[in-house]
Amino acid sequence: MKMPKEFSYKELKIATKGFDATRIIGHGAFGTVYKGILSETGDIVAVKKCSHNGQGKAEFLSELSIIGTLRHRNLVRLQGWCHEKGEILLVYDLMPNGSLDKALFESRMILPWQHRRKILLGVASALAYLHQECENQVIHRDIKSSNIMLDEGFNARLGDFGLARQIEHDKSPDATVAAGTMGYLAPEYLLTGRATEKTDVFSYGAVVLEVASGRRPIEKETTPPTSGLNSNLVEWVWGLHKEGKLLSAADSRLNLEYDEQEMTRVLLVGLACSHPDPIARPTMRGVVQMLVGEAEVPIVPRAKPAMSFSTSHLLMTLQDSVSDLNGMITLSTSSSDSGMDIV
Repeated sequence: MKMPKEFSYKELKIATKGFDATRIIGHGAFGTVYKGILSETGDIVAVKKCSHNGQGKAEFLSELSIIGTLRHRNLVRLQGWCHEKGEILLVYDLMPNGSLDKALFESRMILPWQHRRKILLGVASALAYLHQECENQVIHRDIKSSNIMLDEGFNARLGDFGLARQIEHDKSPDATVAAGTMGYLAPEYLLTGRATEKTDVFSYGAVVLEVASGRRPIEKETTPPTSGLNSNLVEWVWGLHKEGKLLSAADSRLNLEYDEQEMTRVLLVGLACSHPDPIARPTMRGVVQMLVGEAEVPIVPRAKPAMSFSTSHLLMTLQDSVSDLNGMITLSTSSSDSGMDIV
């Protein structure tokens, strides 16, 4: 495996036709992604130009130090970097089928069930590697469908390590500013800003339910119009499970072209991962075993258990009120002020 190499600014400017607007293929939390063609090799790559602020610089160093050492078939490979002219650039393998969210919601082709299953297994394998098989555990902290890329065979590649945190095994993570996207964030992470492997498991659970149902984790407008918490996907699926109608969460666009037992298993895995109690969530290695049928899905209670916080109602109200913000969340955890600021 080749280690990431240093590119010159000139090379990457030529590769992207001077960072031409027509070459833009995406916008990450910390910068713009361009399609590039390396003149030396003819390789087609994704070039991420990081935004100009302190966060961008810190994010570059974080991403480089973490992803540069990681090797897994379901992680996006970092080819190299450039740190010149005050610019920070990262070069990745380009994924021809784009991101999972675009494949689910913007593609003319309905993503078939067998692709969806393979994608979910791939992401679970990548997370099991990050959590349990690296020398130092990596908490991704920003698992969502727009950060899951698809290669030519619709295999998942987890990317965007800008928010990731490397943790020595058996060390407690520090409380940090909660960052990520509403709808994917574990309740305890929203309240404390403390990221653990179990907060990643919750985010993965939200992705599972998104992929199985074809609904975004928070719908801006629900169809049919409903009141209350149904705009939150995790809540909606828990509600269907309580009514004994779990399979009705399945994406209707699939036209029942799936094995019902498989769909039920996947939906139950999604609920197990999005359990309000972090201790009750499975490990990602356990999730891989469940998805391939080597382990049983744990018993998922019909009624969604209460959060271990009395502020669950406040939290859901907050989620509704900022459901259209894919923003960063800053938590104030001082005793005098238990409020949250959205930035």
